Parts: sequence; C-alpha cells; structure tokens
Amino acid sequence: MKHAVMSLSGGMDSTSLLIRLIRDGYHVSCYTYDYGQRHFVEIERAVNNIEYLRSCNIEIKHEIIDIKSAMKSFNSSLIDKSSIMPEGHYESVQMKSTVVPNRNAIFSSIIYGHALSISSKFNCDVKVALGVHSGDHEIYPDCRPEFYSALDVAFRLGNWGSDRIKFYLPYLDGDKKSILLDALTCCQELGLDFDIIFKNTNTSYNPDNRGRSSGKSGADIERILAFYEIGRQDPVEYTDSWTEVLNNALKIKREHEDSNE
Repeated sequence: MKHAVMSLSGGMDSTSLLIRLIRDGYHVSCYTYDYGQRHFVEIERAVNNIEYLRSCNIEIKHEIIDIKSAMKSFNSSLIDKSSIMPEGHYESVQMKSTVVPNRNAIFSSIIYGHALSISSKFNCDVKVALGVHSGDHEIYPDCRPEFYSALDVAFRLGNWGSDRIKFYLPYLDGDKKSILLDALTCCQELGLDFDIIFKNTNTSYNPDNRGRSSGKSGADIERILAFYEIGRQDPVEYTDSWTEVLNNALKIKREHEDSNE
C-alpha cells in the first residue's frame, strides 16, 4: 500500500491534493492544525469533508493538532483578531500581514515526523504531500520551491530513515485554476460530488460568524476568479450574491493589472 501524509487546512488547495492522493491510490494520513487562526471555520470544513469521504467508503486517518499555545504570540493578521484584515489583490503588498512566521516549516516538521514514524512502523516509503502553488510564492516565502529544497536537505541530515521520505508538491508550478481542474477530474474519476467537496472548504481570511466568506480578502478574490475561469460557480456561501462577489473580483483584477502596466 502506498502511504502519504499531508497538512489538511480545510482550504481548496490541500483539499484538492487530498482528492488527488485518494485517486492515485494512497492511504492518506491528514493532519489539521489549530494554531489560533481567526478563520477557524476551515477546521470545521476539513472535518466535514473527512466525514463526507468516509460516507463514500474512503478510509482516511485524520487528526487535529492543537498548537495554539506555541503560536498565539506570532505576529500575523491571521492570528491577531484585533488587526484589520487587508482586502484587495492577492499579490498586493498589504497581503504580507497575513504571513504567519515560519508556519510551513512548523507544519512540515510535524508531518515529516509522522511520515518517519509510519515508514518505520510499516517498513514503507512515505510521501509528505503539500498543496503549495505558484500563486503563493509572491507573498509567502515558505511556499517557494527553494524553501522546500532546503527543508528536504535539512530533514534528511537530521533524521535516520529519511531516504524513504519524499516531499510531494504536485501543484508547485500551478495556479488555482489548474488545481481546481485537477480536483474536478479526480472527483469525476472517483464518483465524488465536486460541489459538496468544495462547499466543505474555506479560503476566506475573514469569514463572518456564520462562516460565510466576505469575498473581499485577497484569498477570496483569487478563489472566486479561479472558479470563474473554469466556468463554475463557487459552492461556498458568501455574504453577498455570487454575481456581486464575482464582479468585485473582476474589478480588483482589472485595477491590479492597470497598476502594473
């Protein structure tokens, strides 16, 4: 049996990766982190998707790891509930406030430890799967290819048995559109409902108390445009209508393109 471990945030990228791993025949162990993020609804959505997949007779291991105490003082608008969440295009400078210091190194270190343990216990190779992609590279340094190359070297130097562990980053050179198209294909091949899967995700950094996405954060806008580009309506609930959030996203995109000319 093929084994993979992954960080399942409850967002569209990691969820797409989970579906891809299932399609490719992996036994997947998912780890979701509660690090005090203000968009806690993403954890609830991850749990909902695990329940949906299990109802489809797909076996998945899932654990929620509480690291709030370790990260509560980190300076980021994703953690500090008193800070103002920036709006606008995903690549704009103000989006840097959403960076959580060293987040992916922390997450990767934990799941790498789980990968080593699974490899030792079952005498098998294990993939450490992450849904990072090119759209993240501009704002998030810990999503860049050179970061994972360096991390791979460090983890290999620091662990016995690391020759059986490999990072798996299939979306590294892709974008949100290509990720959604991959997920759509995988859902069709597995007989899963694409809309149920993605209704059970969250991308918004500032959802309201009912879990509805604002449609205005940079992450929201990137997601809305991706669904638009594949010719589908996003199944998550927004505070405004789909027409309104789409028109706003298209407007922000035009303004961003004009400012870069």
